[in-house]
Amino acid sequence: MDIKTCLDIIANQGFPIALSILLIFRIGKFMQETVTAQKDDYRQILENNKKIHNTITTLKAANTWATFFFPQLL
Repeated sequence: MDIKTCLDIIANQGFPIALSILLIFRIGKFMQETVTAQKDDYRQILENNKKIHNTITTLKAANTWATFFFPQLL
């Protein structure tokens, strides 16, 4: 087997394998970053929902007179 044949085998089979491994690692990193961003967004949404709930509860408690005029709001 001469050098040219060896280089052809490495080029034809080694390069696609190396490229596949590189892409797998890049996709893995991308997926990890995506999951982390989704978790952060989920936490932020929950925090905002808690604030909204607390604000509505406070407004309901402070504006009991509104139940007389606008009962459909509560």
